[in-house]
Amino acid sequence: MTAPDAEDRVDVLAPDTAGLAAALDNVGYLTDLGLATALFCAVRLPQPVLLEGEAGVGKTEAAKALAQAMRTPLVRLQCYEGITAAEALYEWNYPRQLLAIRRAEAGGEQMSEASLFGLDYLIERPLLAAIRHPGPRTAVLLIDEVDRADDEFEAFLLELLAESTVTIPELGTVRAVHPPIVVLTSNRTRDLHDALKRRCLYHWIDFPSLARTVEIIRRRVPDSRVDLAEQIGAATLRLRSLDVQKPPGVAEAIGWVAVCHALGITTLTPETTALTLGSVLKYREDLDLATERGLGWVATGTD
Repeated sequence: MTAPDAEDRVDVLAPDTAGLAAALDNVGYLTDLGLATALFCAVRLPQPVLLEGEAGVGKTEAAKALAQAMRTPLVRLQCYEGITAAEALYEWNYPRQLLAIRRAEAGGEQMSEASLFGLDYLIERPLLAAIRHPGPRTAVLLIDEVDRADDEFEAFLLELLAESTVTIPELGTVRAVHPPIVVLTSNRTRDLHDALKRRCLYHWIDFPSLARTVEIIRRRVPDSRVDLAEQIGAATLRLRSLDVQKPPGVAEAIGWVAVCHALGITTLTPETTALTLGSVLKYREDLDLATERGLGWVATGTD
């Protein structure tokens, strides 16, 4: 087992909150002091961090940027309704096991259960891959949209979050040599259990200011015009003030600018807004609401 080079050590890559914020900035992710502090604590304690906020505010991107800044792999588990521990942790390679049994039988041998359920026949899913990551630097484990999973899956996560261990009945307890940096995200489609929250640091990511939104857009779509980014940033704030089902976030603003840039649109007008509004609002009812309020208001803030 090799140790990381001096310049790749955690205490060098994230010497303090400001240093981590600078490292995130260097990989293209703008953060504020609160989020940088939460991520720094997740790295240095280490302790899982739960990031909550509306969709599109950069929760997933924060974990991706953290992995880049720490020069380590990102292992992502995308949660969904009905996800099971087996789908998140591991499964056995049954076709390969069956082939091994047939090969043994053809040779007049008999395979033991222990040999059939060994690491050679184990298919790692994200959680086990993060636990068994060989290092030398710890991996970043992103458990994305954990609120989409059910109570049973939350309970399963407790062992991993508390002790960086998982239990495989056929193999026993697997303990991480390099415990992962764990980032959980939630869009608050349901409340998470207190037992899960108690094991995590917590940070709420709010929608950024107009100035910060424009700065983020310019980084993600560097060839776009500054004035267009400002117009779309302001228009996104106005749309967010309506009673829409899905308030547009920074991700939608970035997509809107990218669409306008691809179409050669240099300024927002009622006409260009009508053409491109589907890149930022994704429900028919929201489109109707914005249209009723006035496309001129959306584009410029005036009726």
